Amino acid sequence: MATPPSLRIDSLKLALDAAEIGQHPVEVHGALVGLICGGVEQTGDTWIKPLFDLMNDGQPLPAQLHQLVSDLFNDSVARLVDFEFGFMPLLPEEEEPLSQRVEALSLWTQSFLTGMAIIQPKLNQASAEVREVIKDLAEIAQVEFDVADDEESEAAYTELLEFVRIAAIMCYSEFGPEIPLGETDDTAVVH
Repeated sequence: MATPPSLRIDSLKLALDAAEIGQHPVEVHGALVGLICGGVEQTGDTWIKPLFDLMNDGQPLPAQLHQLVSDLFNDSVARLVDFEFGFMPLLPEEEEPLSQRVEALSLWTQSFLTGMAIIQPKLNQASAEVREVIKDLAEIAQVEFDVADDEESEAAYTELLEFVRIAAIMCYSEFGPEIPLGETDDTAVVH
């Protein structure tokens, strides 16, 4: 499932700049996904207040940015719920210099951890596997930005990105809403 053009970094950057909010789009997406993976209530608008607290000191967002963030929330939930949709952190494209992509991954991870921490007070009671993943994410959040633009560094970045992606999915499966057995979006086939 391709990311809709309206949910790309450049669209979000324009809306953030227009609203004079000094956050990078990857920080917004990271925090949003952190809230989702931390178990924020997905029905209604209860997720908005903690996100506004992180993004804009609790102040409401302009209508266009609010809609864009709502669309991003819904898209992120859909991608985390259905593994087929292929959840991926919102990061710069491959054409960008590796150092910018590494910095963006670090920012995304920092914001993800912040979002998780404010919504999930029981992180220290998570499974051992998830606690280990969170510890590793904290190390990724501190990664150095001065990287060589070579194949070895590109491969290392790809591994880190895949780890972060799987870590988010693991956190969502641990803290996200439980889907009762037998309930899926598949419609019954009538013969």
